[in-house]
Amino acid sequence: MKRFSKHSSLLEIILAGLFILIFFQLLTDFVAGIYAFGLLGTSIPVEIVAVLLFLSPVVILIGGKALRGKALVVAGELALVCRVIEPLLDTRSRMLVSGLGVAILLVFLVSLVWNKGAGLVKRNGLSLPAGLALAVGLAIALRSLNSSVDLSIDGAGLWLGWVLAAAAALLLAVVLPVPQVAPEVTPGRTAEHARVIGLCLGLIGVLGMFYLAFTSPGVVARWTGGDYLLILVLASGSLALFSLLLVLKPAWFSRILPLVLLAWNLAFLIALMLTILPYQLDFPIDAGGYPFYEAGVSSLAVIPLIMTLLLYPVLIVDFLLIWRTLTGAGASARSLGGGFTLAAIYLLLMVFAHVFTTVYDYIPVIGPIFRDQFWLVYLVAGLVPALAVLLTRGEETAGESEYVRPHVPQAFAWGMVALAGLAIVGALFTAANPPIEAASSGPLKVMTYNIQQGYSDAGLKNHAGQLEVIRQFSPDILGLQESDTNRIANGNSDIVRYFADHLDMYTYFGPKTVTGTFGIALLSRYPIENPRTFYMYSEGEQTAAIEAQITVDGKTYTVVVTHLGNGGPLVQQQALLQAVGDAENVIAMGDYNFRPDTEQYALTTGTWQDAWLLKWPTGIDDQGNNPSDRIDHVFVSPGLVVEDIRYLYSPASDHPAVLASMR
Repeated sequence: MKRFSKHSSLLEIILAGLFILIFFQLLTDFVAGIYAFGLLGTSIPVEIVAVLLFLSPVVILIGGKALRGKALVVAGELALVCRVIEPLLDTRSRMLVSGLGVAILLVFLVSLVWNKGAGLVKRNGLSLPAGLALAVGLAIALRSLNSSVDLSIDGAGLWLGWVLAAAAALLLAVVLPVPQVAPEVTPGRTAEHARVIGLCLGLIGVLGMFYLAFTSPGVVARWTGGDYLLILVLASGSLALFSLLLVLKPAWFSRILPLVLLAWNLAFLIALMLTILPYQLDFPIDAGGYPFYEAGVSSLAVIPLIMTLLLYPVLIVDFLLIWRTLTGAGASARSLGGGFTLAAIYLLLMVFAHVFTTVYDYIPVIGPIFRDQFWLVYLVAGLVPALAVLLTRGEETAGESEYVRPHVPQAFAWGMVALAGLAIVGALFTAANPPIEAASSGPLKVMTYNIQQGYSDAGLKNHAGQLEVIRQFSPDILGLQESDTNRIANGNSDIVRYFADHLDMYTYFGPKTVTGTFGIALLSRYPIENPRTFYMYSEGEQTAAIEAQITVDGKTYTVVVTHLGNGGPLVQQQALLQAVGDAENVIAMGDYNFRPDTEQYALTTGTWQDAWLLKWPTGIDDQGNNPSDRIDHVFVSPGLVVEDIRYLYSPASDHPAVLASMR
């Protein structure tokens, strides 16, 4: 019996890991690029037709032939070229190039399944599943090293992405065999079309589940408001432990019974639902139930969170059995093309469903169905791989026993342990470290900033540029709006964490991502005391506010950050004023979406004072600026002295930052 060498097996795993990582990265940027156009136009963009690139496997369905030999290698290399150049492009070009890369890799995957099933590509049966584990570990590490933003795609670490792509290109040329003349292969069995479709759905379902949440621990942290470092340690640690078991006991995973695996999947899915549901709020249906406060969650809620992170490697075992069964099913290229086309449609629908849980107000007819249904998206996403394992029957890939024995080299396991350590050290090294008692240096500087989910006025990804705007003026207290970016629509990057880590500030994230808001957050150089989140009645997009106390030089301020819905509905501002009540030393900031000539503004200034007019009673500052149509405001309690206030216009976002100095 021929056995692959340890060296060859390790190269195969690295090759698989790099390609799956690059698939995740291209998919992330593709979806984020499409969403960016909807964000800028607050409507369904024409660019949404780019989603047709998801349907690339249809070319195999129609043509009846899969890529093989040199064509397979060339396709892989083209996908790598897309990965190298797309971070350098503007949003539209980046979306199209990353989408092209996703399309190529989907065709590549279909062809790889067919080639292995036909016996043209002979691989260690555990190489691809181990590669999936490697890809997830790399994704987690790359994000932890840059405060949840993938270091190899954005920022100074762009070169690292090029190195990884170059390594993948070299390994593809060296490791993947290129038969000059591929033999005609007659499968030993006739595939059942329904079964092939189910297996294709399961394979893509596993990749989709990792993409939605588990390649970025910050996503889970934002669901629950849980400790990011704890979540990172559990996610990385369980992956490393799984990798060790894969090396020491590979037969466990190769011979696991489908029903046993189904039970493992269901345990994971139950833990996942119990992690999400306590934070999926049951909002009152009429305005009389607002302001609506987030209720405290039992400390026992950490148990399903921990179980979710310990059990999620089951997805890799799903992938292993589904892959092995699918490649052994004797399916034709056309059958696989059809199965993966339907699987790609499923992935696309899951992307839409996830995005709709936040943007439902902007999607006619269909959108409102997804309001407050965040949990349902993950229930479906978890069920698809779980049910697909029932279609596996434990058979080996056609002819597999003749040339390979399941084997994973020890170097892989130790590499995964090292990746976990790197991720944890990276998170510790980059984490914010604000002083326990910051010294006051004059007037209190307060800034409110709508960051348009990290995009510039021109629609370019620009969190680094926005960070520089904030850093230039060095506020003591910072309120952010449209900052809930730890979702697939924004690349699963936590921009609030990114800012807080780079500015060394305390942070309160405000609403959980499961509630469907666009995100508000409070950052401070001083400790944030008694923070709480409450919600306002909304017929459209869900809105919320943060209230907290911050003490500076013995004086305690009540700080409020909010972002009202379109038009700044009066009922929302009434709820906000009711919630804050007669608190003293109030600093209320945010994107209120109402102008100074509105009823909402008049209501507000009946309780608080407009900081702009306190400093500039005529409405015009000493530079001649007259922001009469302003919707970003800073309001303060009577008695607070505003020494200066400026509207800081910059192309870094579509909103100006507002900076006020006061005592």
